[in-house]
Amino acid sequence: MKLLRFGEVGQEKPGVLDGEGRIRDLSAHIDDIAGETLTAEGLARLRALDLSALPLVDGDTRLGPCVGRIGKFVCIGLNYRDHAAESGMAIPAEPVVFNKWTSAVCGPNDDVVQPRGSDRLDWEVELGVVIGKAGSYIDEADALDHVAGYCVVHDVSERSFQFDRGGTWDKGKGCDTFGPTGPWLVTADEVPGIAAARLWLEVDGERHQDGTTADMIFTVPQIIAHLSQFMSLQPGDVISTGTPAGVGLGLKPPRFLQPGNEVRLGIEGLGEQRQRIVAAK
Repeated sequence: MKLLRFGEVGQEKPGVLDGEGRIRDLSAHIDDIAGETLTAEGLARLRALDLSALPLVDGDTRLGPCVGRIGKFVCIGLNYRDHAAESGMAIPAEPVVFNKWTSAVCGPNDDVVQPRGSDRLDWEVELGVVIGKAGSYIDEADALDHVAGYCVVHDVSERSFQFDRGGTWDKGKGCDTFGPTGPWLVTADEVPGIAAARLWLEVDGERHQDGTTADMIFTVPQIIAHLSQFMSLQPGDVISTGTPAGVGLGLKPPRFLQPGNEVRLGIEGLGEQRQRIVAAK
């Protein structure tokens, strides 16, 4: 299934794509794409529905973030060898962990706001993993049993805030609109090839990132097992798993996003996003 959320900001309803790529309204059956809905039992109930009997939704309706009420938005840094190299950093011995605040989450095609004081706004296309089964101290061999599905995440980053303002990376990662998520959550059964999926990103039509998840340093099962040693993972948590080479910071000379730029990005089997960069008011 391809699950999604549609409607105005803060008023999103749950939906699903039917076999013809049309949005169907799920709100008579569930309140959101969140929590219990993402468990194996919750997804089984949705699979049993006759999608053709659900109300159709206007295809021009805004898409919201594909997961509602996200509990934790955990990110992995330097998880592609080519990105670590372009950043001039060593291959990490274990996953580099940071967070995006849930207030950063926005729809896949919403505007990205360049915050006040920003001068190095950067792009990063990433595979998002959505947890569907709670757990702590998860064995790597069992880790994929805890995955509800996958989605596209744009890990928008402000490098000056990230590196030059003291403290952790989180300052440059969690600003409002820095977490476009979606367009849909694709359940794990629909993407058996996610371990070698192509991911890409363009700015104003110029391609800068073009990689594959096969180049990850730490795989999805390794990341889940590692994180679960330090925190319980809950249905609706989102893990963003790192980006391949081609970010603005790694270009020679470096290049950063400006108001008016349009970013388009996607992952094979998971859909595409498109954002316009606007200045903070």
